[in-house]
Amino acid sequence: MSHPRSLKKILEQLYADRSPQHLANDPLSFCHRYRAPADQEVAALIAAVFAYGSVKVIKGSLSRIFSIMGDSPADFVDGFDPKRDRQLCSGFKHRFNDADDLAALFWAIRLMRQQQGSIERFFCRFFEANAATVEQALNGFCAAVTVFDYRQLFGSAALPPESSFRFLFPSPSGGSACKRLCMFLRWVVRPADGIDLGLWQQVRPAQLVIPVDRHIERISRMLGLTSRRTPDWRMACEITAALRQFDPLDPVKYDFSICHLGISEGCNGTSSASCPGCPVKRHCRAV
Repeated sequence: MSHPRSLKKILEQLYADRSPQHLANDPLSFCHRYRAPADQEVAALIAAVFAYGSVKVIKGSLSRIFSIMGDSPADFVDGFDPKRDRQLCSGFKHRFNDADDLAALFWAIRLMRQQQGSIERFFCRFFEANAATVEQALNGFCAAVTVFDYRQLFGSAALPPESSFRFLFPSPSGGSACKRLCMFLRWVVRPADGIDLGLWQQVRPAQLVIPVDRHIERISRMLGLTSRRTPDWRMACEITAALRQFDPLDPVKYDFSICHLGISEGCNGTSSASCPGCPVKRHCRAV
């Protein structure tokens, strides 16, 4: 599948035109509250895994979480004691996930940092530098997180069978598009550009896979970047391969801009008031 150079030019302009208003309407904005790289990294994983549902609900849940964590998310998780601090999570609810899941996430991040010093170093236990994408690293990372020792939270090492914590760490091996974890990786791997954070050094932007949410799924289909109908890992890889034609070294640089055509600019997949001024109109199959 090849794509016209004119679409690349439009996407490059969209990338250049990203705005603070777009960032303010994105869960990534919570990471920019902090300056220390360790705090940004911890905040990024937390903000990403809860980034499902409406923007309003996501921002409300994240506001509560980060108010619990105080000035330094990294210091908070490093000192998190399940017996002493679990009550801080009391009453938390974000759609499928509850206070137990939030406490388990704090504990899991503490263990990652305790074992390897950072989330990056923990993730890279499963990463091969010459890998085409982050697929196998994500499989290993998610498997490792879900088999941590959670006995201080649940009384036994294994997560309870009914725990919804696993929902926060889906893996490509199960077919999931892994939207939220791919988004986390985009945030921390891509160079700092006013939007993404540029925290990690070992994973290359070329190895990233685009986070497929409902906006990316819909708009990518409208632009001919995918022919697939199911928003799964294969769709994510197909869209990434299409974008790699425009920038082989940094294909997911366009993710934020494309996504915010829906989140912030009102694209809903049908002809609407937002269509006449839409920058990708000439390439859109919906108009």
